[in-house]
Amino acid sequence: MKKLINTVDNVVREQMEGMALAHPDLLRVSLAPKYIVRADAPVAGKVALLSGGGSGHEPMHGGFVGQGMLDGACPGEIFTAPTPDQMLACGLEVNSGAGVLLIVKNYTGDVLSFETAAELLHAEGVAVRTVLVDDDVAVKDSLYTAGRRGVGGAVIMEKIAGGAAEAGYDLARLVGLARRVNLNTRSMGMALTSCIVPAAGKPTFTLGEAEMEMGVGIHGEPGQQRMALASVDEITTLLANEIIGDGAYTRVVHEFEPATGEWVELTLVNEPFQPGDRVLAFVNSMGGTPVSELYAVYRKLAAICAAHGLTIVRNLIGPYVTSLEMQGCSITLTRMDDEMLRCWDAPVNTPALRRGI
Repeated sequence: MKKLINTVDNVVREQMEGMALAHPDLLRVSLAPKYIVRADAPVAGKVALLSGGGSGHEPMHGGFVGQGMLDGACPGEIFTAPTPDQMLACGLEVNSGAGVLLIVKNYTGDVLSFETAAELLHAEGVAVRTVLVDDDVAVKDSLYTAGRRGVGGAVIMEKIAGGAAEAGYDLARLVGLARRVNLNTRSMGMALTSCIVPAAGKPTFTLGEAEMEMGVGIHGEPGQQRMALASVDEITTLLANEIIGDGAYTRVVHEFEPATGEWVELTLVNEPFQPGDRVLAFVNSMGGTPVSELYAVYRKLAAICAAHGLTIVRNLIGPYVTSLEMQGCSITLTRMDDEMLRCWDAPVNTPALRRGI
């Protein structure tokens, strides 16, 4: 294992210390318990957005804390869910009285921690709601989830919901918008190599020199199939066809209702993409793939979308949801409407994403 670390036990702590030193104008960092908040939190009258998850996916989520995106983020250890006490402390610090929205990627550990945190925040008198991200079309049920995994859609939701919160949306309206983002988002990824978790010191899985894994998860979970290495056009076509061809998907989600302090079940349906849809296209590096190769993916993706009657109206290209040093990429498509476009275009000022400021 070759990594820029000191000791395994201090990896996350020292990275957070570095973020605090690099971005004092944007962030405040707590190390006990571990969380990151925007420097001006709490923002008066604004619903606070809070997310988090295992470290190793940077810049998600800490890199998206700031104006126009998250108010707070809770990093767990590498590929390990954060704890409810982290989210409670973070939620109390960012809450201005307008409530807190918890954005939860669909991994079992994250879901359990965020559910407990929602109940703890409610007990402290905080109006709290939850929304789930489960956009990965590759597999249903996996080593880490019941249902589809939450991947690139988290970035899209955090930006759109962040723009809406900055514009003054109340908690109920914000939940409706965030839920709609998830219902219109689909993703899939692939790997050319494994990643190495520092505590393990060896690759999570092994791929031959002429092999690749299609549908891999962001923690190195198995995908749909292991197959012979293909060209960038072939890989992009495989990913895009799975995403665009994904049919209606019905699932039951649990969301926290602050008026009653209870969990409610909702049956939601993701409708498939249709010719004439406007989409945001997100091409993401898993960490080890250079941006130059992502542009080759985007080149082919644009042609495939056009052939299916989809108009790309916005794009995002780069390493935003990584899996340590894994070589590979993921594609995310989100069907956009005017409201979502307006919130996506709103100014943002975070360590990882800045524009319009």
